[in-house]
Formats: sequence, C-alpha cells, structure tokens
Amino acid sequence: MTLRTAIVGLGTIGLPVACAIERGIPGLSLVAVASRRREVAEQRLAAAGIRAPVLPLADVVAMADIVVECAPAKEFRSIAEPVLKAGRTLVTVSGAALLDAFDVVELAQRHNAHITLVTGALLGLDAVRAAVEGDVSFVRMISRKPPLSLRGAPYLDTNRIDVGAIVTATRVFKGSAREGAQGFPANFNVAAALSLAGIGPDRTELEIWADPAVTRNVHTIEVEADSARFTMTIENVPSAENPATGRITPLSIIAALRNLTAPLRVGS
Repeated sequence: MTLRTAIVGLGTIGLPVACAIERGIPGLSLVAVASRRREVAEQRLAAAGIRAPVLPLADVVAMADIVVECAPAKEFRSIAEPVLKAGRTLVTVSGAALLDAFDVVELAQRHNAHITLVTGALLGLDAVRAAVEGDVSFVRMISRKPPLSLRGAPYLDTNRIDVGAIVTATRVFKGSAREGAQGFPANFNVAAALSLAGIGPDRTELEIWADPAVTRNVHTIEVEADSARFTMTIENVPSAENPATGRITPLSIIAALRNLTAPLRVGS
C-alpha cells in the first residue's frame, strides 16, 4: 500500500522534504503541494524535477492520506483543521503553534485523525518520555542562539529588546516553555516538543540566551527524575535560507516519514 503524501508550504523545510519523497521513501508518493505562493512553488518544483501539482489546500486534503505541514506558524490552525476533519494524518514541526491551538488534538480524536509532532532540532525525547512514566522533579532547556536569529520575536518587540545591539551573551528570556513558545513562535518549536513529551508546557523551564559567540543553535536539556538524571546538548547548524530553522529540521521530517512505513522502528 502506498500512502499518498502532500506538502503544505515549500520553503526551507518543505522543499527538501518534497525532494526526499521524490527520490524515494518506501511506501510514500508525493501527490500534491499547496502553497500561498503558487508560481514560486511551481518554479521550485520544476527546478527540482518534481512533477507534483500545486493545488488549493482543499484539493490537497481530498487526495492525500498524509499532509506534511511546513508553513509559517500563523497558518497552522487554518491547515490543521481541514486536514484533521478529513481524518488524515498531519505531520508537523510546529510545536509552538500546536500549544496555541491544542484543541485540534480533540478534533483529531473526533475524526479518527492523527497528529505527528516531529521533534525537529531536539534530541533525547525517548529518554524524556520514559522518565515521565515515573516521577520527574524538573525539566529545563537552556538555548543559546546567534542574536539576529531571534529578531522579530513578539517577546523581544514587547519588551523592546534589540538583539542587534547585543555584544555579549545575554539572557533575553526565562520562564515556562508555554511562555517561550508564545513569545518566540518561529524559534522554539523545540521547547514545545520537549514539554509535550515530558511534564507539560507550564512545568517545563526555559531559558533563552542571545549569544554573539555562537554560530549554531545550541540546546541543552536537563532532566532530574527518580529513574535517571541526564543532560543532553545539541548544536544545530542554521539553514542558509532561514537562520531560525536548523538544517536538521527537514531531515527529521524525512526520518519520521520513513518511520511510518518501515518494517523496523527504532525508538519509542
């Protein structure tokens, strides 16, 4: 059985995913793409040698089994709702947007649909999920990013923080993962994913540092539980097209798609 797969959004994340499906992921076929910038999407597909049509979202939903959401966070709900109402599988990295629109989980349940939140730039979620089966004292994430990669975040605008003027490592946020995801929706899908895998967005602690000394997005996770104590650090290379998105993010979606039909799945 081949699962008909569609992609919504064909930018930094969506295009590499489309290319990977076109090259061949067993059990999947790319049937369509939806994009607000239709002509640009058609040009990108043609340049990549991909013949999938660019169609309106409603048509894409009607013909697909799996819809991979790669659009800006502000468009998440408008994409998720029709996909889930149609009983499809939604694959997304938009953890921050999901926290803001968490009622779509109930919508998925009512329509026998499914949401797969891909972990994107994060590591160690298998260990976190295992730990929360017991008692967890705290989960903390400390993120360090090049200052300009944070530019445009609502939290910075509200608090009049000019990251362009930062010359030494500066903590620009401390609070819960929920607050961080709301204040930095384009940057911290990772915090949302960690919180949903673990003890929840209100108990998960988050610190964000703007650090001119780093050239990669660095995330350190600290977990204290009755079963284990562990610390994990990942340094993600920013994509050339959008420094707020790591190169590993589209790769994580590709890996998740392979896992959908794989005869062997490694990890929980």
